Amino acid sequence: MPAVQTSRFFAEHTLIAGVDEAGRGPLAGPVCAAAVILDPARPIAGIDDSKKLSPARRERLEPLIREQALAWSVAWASAEEIDQINILQATLLAMRRAVESLQIRPERVLIDGNRCPELDIAAEAIVGGDGSVPAIGAASILAKVARDRFMVELDAECPGYGFAKHKGYPTREHLDALARLGPCRWHRLSFAPLSKARSSAR
Repeated sequence: MPAVQTSRFFAEHTLIAGVDEAGRGPLAGPVCAAAVILDPARPIAGIDDSKKLSPARRERLEPLIREQALAWSVAWASAEEIDQINILQATLLAMRRAVESLQIRPERVLIDGNRCPELDIAAEAIVGGDGSVPAIGAASILAKVARDRFMVELDAECPGYGFAKHKGYPTREHLDALARLGPCRWHRLSFAPLSKARSSAR
């Protein structure tokens, strides 16, 4: 996808925050969102959609983004919130929290995907934005690295599920562990594999 032209979305020198999330698809753990305002005077080479980058590359870029961005933030919506309001609304909630946590208020927000959270700042959703807008790509990297680290830590708290390996996604290993152990407090009980298992156990 071609790079987004600055003039299409905002005037030159406008403070732009890019926003993206990680963790919509897993069966366990929170969803994570990040917001980043990049510094035009300090470009960071190699930023792209986090899904296109190796874990090692993401780990190298993450501290550069934190150090060289004008502002950044990472925010979360818990598994309990996901069950209460559904994954879409929880994702939008995490995105809103990320934008509101920025130490610098942006003048415009560009969000990966086709939905925008409710904000009091002008916002636009861009499908494929994580691969075409550097600020969104940077946000995708921060969100992915933060969530992966959280799931590695969660693996020590809840051994047996393999969270450090699959990060909560519905792999065969994860589904087999669920069949053996049942859900832990970090599982999203509203998601189909878990809600079906609960129904069949009644």
